[in-house]
Parts: sequence; C-alpha cells; structure tokens
Amino acid sequence: MQPIRYVDALIAKYGAMGFPPYDWSRYDDAPFTPLRKPLSQCTVSMLTSGGAARCAMPPFDPEARNDLRLDTVEADAPSDDFQIHDSYYDHSDADRDLNCIFPIDRLREMATDGEIGAVAPRLWSGFMGRIYKRQAVLQDKAPALAQELKLDKVDLFIAVPA
Repeated sequence: MQPIRYVDALIAKYGAMGFPPYDWSRYDDAPFTPLRKPLSQCTVSMLTSGGAARCAMPPFDPEARNDLRLDTVEADAPSDDFQIHDSYYDHSDADRDLNCIFPIDRLREMATDGEIGAVAPRLWSGFMGRIYKRQAVLQDKAPALAQELKLDKVDLFIAVPA
C-alpha cells in the first residue's frame, strides 16, 4: 500500500481547473501562547472554513478563489440549520452531522459540562476555498476578526479547517 500523495493530488486537480500553483503557508515563527487561565474559565469561539452557511444566508461559492467572506454565527444556532457548499472536500459526513467541520453542539456541551467557561456569543464561518490573496487576510481581515474576538472577550479561538 502506498501513501496518498495529497499535495500532488491537489496540485493536479486544481491545475486542471485552471488554478495557479498554490503557495502553501508556513508560519515557523508563530509564537506559542499558553492560556492565561484554566480552560474551565475560558470563553471559546471558533471558525470553520468548510463552506457552512446558515440556511437563510447566501451559499458560499463551491469553486471560490479568494473568498474572504466571513459570516457571524450565533452561539445558539441550531446545527441542523446549515448548508454546506464546498467542492474542495467530501462533505457527505458533514452534511449528516455539521459537527464534523463545525463542532457547535460539542462546544455547547463542553460549556454545559464545565469543561470550558462559556461559548462566545459569536462563532464564525468563512475564508472558504483557495486563498491566494494572503496579504488581504493578514493585513485586513484577520486583524478585523481579532477585534471582534476581543469585543466578545474570547480567550481561546479554534480554527477548524475542512
């Protein structure tokens, strides 16, 4: 049995669709920041990049390039009120259970069980698809999201890639 050459498969697939070669991100200098208080006292938010949108919202473009859209998701949003529009991964399991890519129910259970302090009032879905305009993310979108997280007094932010 041979391992799946994931990166090679992605390059071939998206090259055939007209995408330019992908410049993979590397953040070797990202600092480790330990929590300043116990997890049981932390307010937690999260972001999925899995193309999940509330049913009342416009769907994400499943072939998106540089889709910097970022949806706010209320912490009490029902997990059966989402649609997934993404062609970058097989989301058949997530179609049956959103928690595969956006563990909203699990996060609420952790808060109820006292494993985390609280679920932040807002969760997030966005940055879907292939992002080539990283400077727009690093210089504009990410700092704006960080400001929103500060407003919600978030101690821990979980990024859930699809």
